[in-house]
Amino acid sequence: MNKRTPTPNPTAPANSDPVGAQLIAPEASAAVGEGWRECKLGDVLYFGSGKDRPKQDGNIPVYGGNGILGYANQSNYENETIVIGRVGAYCGSVYYENRAIWVSDNALSAFPKNGYDARFLYYFLKDMDLNSHAGGSSHPLVTQTLLNSLDVSVCIKLSEQKSIASVLSSLDDKIDLLHRQNQTLKAMAQTLFRQWFVEEARADWYFAKLGDCVNISYGKSLPTKNLLNEGFPVFGANGQIGFYGLYTYDEPQVLVSCRGEASGKVNVSLPKSFVTNNSLVLERSKIPEISFEYLKHWALSYDFDMHVSGSAQPQITIDGLYGADFAIPPKELIGKFTELVNEFEIKKLNNFYQIQTLTQLRDTLLPKLMSGKVLVS
Repeated sequence: MNKRTPTPNPTAPANSDPVGAQLIAPEASAAVGEGWRECKLGDVLYFGSGKDRPKQDGNIPVYGGNGILGYANQSNYENETIVIGRVGAYCGSVYYENRAIWVSDNALSAFPKNGYDARFLYYFLKDMDLNSHAGGSSHPLVTQTLLNSLDVSVCIKLSEQKSIASVLSSLDDKIDLLHRQNQTLKAMAQTLFRQWFVEEARADWYFAKLGDCVNISYGKSLPTKNLLNEGFPVFGANGQIGFYGLYTYDEPQVLVSCRGEASGKVNVSLPKSFVTNNSLVLERSKIPEISFEYLKHWALSYDFDMHVSGSAQPQITIDGLYGADFAIPPKELIGKFTELVNEFEIKKLNNFYQIQTLTQLRDTLLPKLMSGKVLVS
């Protein structure tokens, strides 16, 4: 049995009413200017500094410029806190937490003044694109002085602030739920694979070289300057990196990053995707019994690091990967695994397209809600 994962309709709505609110154009309501205030960012937010992270591990999230970087046994902020990346490539990144956290010295904290809603101000900062205001070219930096001085136009009606935050957080909550569902489905499939094909593997199964079972090839060159904001998904060493007007594969493919620090990382492309030459493609073409689901979860369970060579520029070559050990269990067992996991794959792909739809909706609404071009009823 060798099922192919069907492609869901990417244009299907994720939810007929994902936010449970009515959005209206401002001309159908009161004048927008009456509810907005021109001021400095420092008039609506207090900013604070982070500190060196504690040395002892724990279960309290430690935030840096790129989000959670670990866990510690202490906190330096409690309850609602906005975290802003302070330095480096991720300076200006914004995060929101409503629990005990530690903000490291690579980040700043922010709290609302004068009764403003914290979640609203979190989304307000995300819409500002703080990275574009960063000082320094070789080492970008966002400072408290800089943030305090920025001119802004902000909604002053608390009820509208809460409504805007509710709409946007509802979308984010749904996106997060779908991501967690996909992680759970992936873990279930991996657990099943390990049980059937690793823990219960039999010595009399046929073992071969990977290159004798699948076709291994490089993706195609595509300079990052040619990437687009829409089109077909493009997959590089770290997963999807953008879009392009052409695609190289009709079906999803199992990819192994083959250059740089990501060498050995496994990615799975979407249907109709462009794969760059930073990845090796493991394409089923030599043994029909090997299903996509079996090959995918074999790759996710396999340690490709043992095939990485080079210290200055780590890489995996086709020749280096050709001789990897590859088990071929009885086709009936592969077929049974494929049938079970195929249902997971369908659900994951549907979730992925819902995530895309909801993310696009959120990113479209964010600037409109923050500027008053769209109001919440």
